[in-house]
Amino acid sequence: MSAPSSDEPSPHCHVHKFGGSSLADAAHMRAIGGLLADGAGTRLVVVSAMHGTTNALVALTETARQGRDWAPEWENLRQRHLQAAAELGGGLQTTLTEAFDALGRDLAALAKNEADAERISARVHGLGEIWSSHLVHAALGGDAGGWQRLDAREVLVVHPGEMGVGVDWDESRRRFAKWRARHPGRDTVVTGYVASDAQGHATTLGRNGSDFSAAIFANLCDANALTIWTDVDGVLSADPRLVPDAVCLPSLSYAEACELAYFGAKVLHPQTLAPVQSRGIPLRIRNTRRPQAPGTLIVAKSDFEGAPVKGLSLVRDLAVLELAGNGMVGVPGTAERLFAALHGAGVSVTMISQGSSEHSICCIVRADQAERGRAAIAAAFADAMADQRTQAVHVTTDICVLAAVGDGMVGTPGVAARLLGGLAQARVNVRAIAQGASERNISVAIASADATRALRAAHSAFWLSPQYVSVGIIGPGQVGRALLSQLAATLPRLRSQSRLDLRIRGIGDSKRMALSETGWDAGIALDALQSDAAQATNLDAFAAHIRAEHLPHALIVDCSASDAVAAKYPLWLAAGIHVVTPNKHAGSGDWARYAAIRNAQRQGGGRFLYEATVGAGLPVILTLRSLLDTGDDLHGIDGMLSGTLAWLFNRFDGSQPFSALVREAKALGYTEPDPRDDLSGLDVARKLVILAREAGRELSVEDVEVESLVPAQLRTVGRDEFLARLEELDAPMQARLETAAAQGLGLRHIAQLGRDGSARVGVVGLPADHACRHTRLTDNLVQFRSERYSENALVVQGPGAGPQVTAAGVFGDMLAIAQSLGAQTGIAEARA
Repeated sequence: MSAPSSDEPSPHCHVHKFGGSSLADAAHMRAIGGLLADGAGTRLVVVSAMHGTTNALVALTETARQGRDWAPEWENLRQRHLQAAAELGGGLQTTLTEAFDALGRDLAALAKNEADAERISARVHGLGEIWSSHLVHAALGGDAGGWQRLDAREVLVVHPGEMGVGVDWDESRRRFAKWRARHPGRDTVVTGYVASDAQGHATTLGRNGSDFSAAIFANLCDANALTIWTDVDGVLSADPRLVPDAVCLPSLSYAEACELAYFGAKVLHPQTLAPVQSRGIPLRIRNTRRPQAPGTLIVAKSDFEGAPVKGLSLVRDLAVLELAGNGMVGVPGTAERLFAALHGAGVSVTMISQGSSEHSICCIVRADQAERGRAAIAAAFADAMADQRTQAVHVTTDICVLAAVGDGMVGTPGVAARLLGGLAQARVNVRAIAQGASERNISVAIASADATRALRAAHSAFWLSPQYVSVGIIGPGQVGRALLSQLAATLPRLRSQSRLDLRIRGIGDSKRMALSETGWDAGIALDALQSDAAQATNLDAFAAHIRAEHLPHALIVDCSASDAVAAKYPLWLAAGIHVVTPNKHAGSGDWARYAAIRNAQRQGGGRFLYEATVGAGLPVILTLRSLLDTGDDLHGIDGMLSGTLAWLFNRFDGSQPFSALVREAKALGYTEPDPRDDLSGLDVARKLVILAREAGRELSVEDVEVESLVPAQLRTVGRDEFLARLEELDAPMQARLETAAAQGLGLRHIAQLGRDGSARVGVVGLPADHACRHTRLTDNLVQFRSERYSENALVVQGPGAGPQVTAAGVFGDMLAIAQSLGAQTGIAEARA
């Protein structure tokens, strides 16, 4: 399949350019014939050298000029081309043998350091295209097949310039017309990359200049289509080596393509577009290995529906030069003086940034030119520095520039905010920023160490790829397993519909952990803990892996009940790792650690969400935060915070002994393995402390009056003995039930926080109209009494126990964090 669309009319003149990867050997060359059948009246095929040939020729000239033995590499190159010639036929062996003999003479001349060494080197560097044109001409059928061959050095005249090679259009057009008159055939193979100067000496258009050649010939023959065939599907939204989810752009405008080319997109030579843009010739980038792919079409005006940014590029190996000083403010000519100094030193400026205060000017230059630039500026401003009107030139190395490009940015509010917000979420510091009046490009200078993370974060921020979050899960117990099951069922939909990629890159328990670079499918992640790849658990190494420097966002989900894991939260949050947990130790444990967590959250940027610590999947903390953040005055909190104890007291009506209900609850999986963990009330006390701290009370578990339902004589015995002696709970509980019933009350296990900060957990008798008397089995119920809800308390009620609902609460917090990072999940933003 050669034509990108059957709806496109056949061009009267179509220029095709084939890169070196498309001409790697005779088989590749034969294949290009099938890509040209688009009905064009005239076809020009512009060819690069065979893959790797130009590099080999450059290396040969250097070897010869240094007086070293060039013969072995010359022979390798010769044999490769002669092999292709033998496979293609057409009597090319003689032509190529003579050509390589001539190359040998040139290399020998270079070894002798002859005066015209530079001219010889320029001629040698372009020989690959000459040889390639002979081979492709034969592959397409040669003269017998109606194909001609044009050595571009005969018609294309160029001259050097400060901004690259310039074309003598008038002379080139005259020579090309003259050549066409002598060669009236319609199909021609043309050498790329090579040209002649005004004196007739062979020269080149610079490295990767074959694209430029193709555009020049498209202009000269007034083509109405140019296709550049390469080894990728088109222009991608970002470097796929850094952003695996980079997408092929269906269309670009000339302006967008120019910006991306100048900022490092490798598919296009920066000078390629000018010749086709001046005549409005559409240019398409296509893949010889996947001709069915439509590629990228570059035209005057592209479609920019959707994201305002089309693509992102990185330029590496840069440095910042900054000149600052109060004496610069309001002084005309300062910028001119600075840039004149850089020009004189031959330093190219990639980016410029100056604030309106005029206190400083900074420019981004190539790292290998930074010292030369610093010295030039220092010399130009020596008098100002001596008078202390300016400071010394400051140099910052290890810099790269990230450029966001798109016509859709023009006149669109919030583009810079989205870019800078995405970088901030990924903890990337911006050193300098520049945006031209065209609004088509926003460039930011950042530290090289942040480059990949910044690129991925920006790519996600503009919804060009799913929002990638590196996830680690600790504690694959009941809740952890339920969470993995929910993730397995939901992640495919989140990725396709919400553009969210929660990638499980680590899983661990108290003994072992397994880490993955690419991530596991949630359905099989647990298997990794039993594999040979698993290793002894090291929480620091686990966190470092999840927070890899090349990834924009990291999240650790702690489904354990470990105090040791909770102790790591301050370090993780300070490092920008988000933490989600149902583990109550952090929220209710040592106050100093809790304060450290909050401080790390404020300073480090990591979010700490723990909704599932109180009401499993119920929005208890979210509701409390909403009350407080909207200015309500909290009077008190009370309710049933244990699904286990709720079930026991909803069932305890005297028809069965209390011990029988405890055994039934354990059999149903409602209790902890040791039911005393529930009956002691400590778990409920921790939940109450979490809520109190959320409400601004400096409360600890030790401050809570806790009633244990475990008789004193059973608190220290072994678990099995406790279970054997459960009946000792019956008499006191039966007595309390009868006393309450006599007063028209029912027993419930309640947590209470008073307005004065007092806190109590225990069994109380409640009247029949109390909300806690009307819950279902394991329901949790929390009542918030406040200034707004003083007469009728605000109630949050629902299932408060079980791994599935707890896992759902954890999952909800994960999605809330993802939304705060830019994912479109539909989860209420307030949760983050």
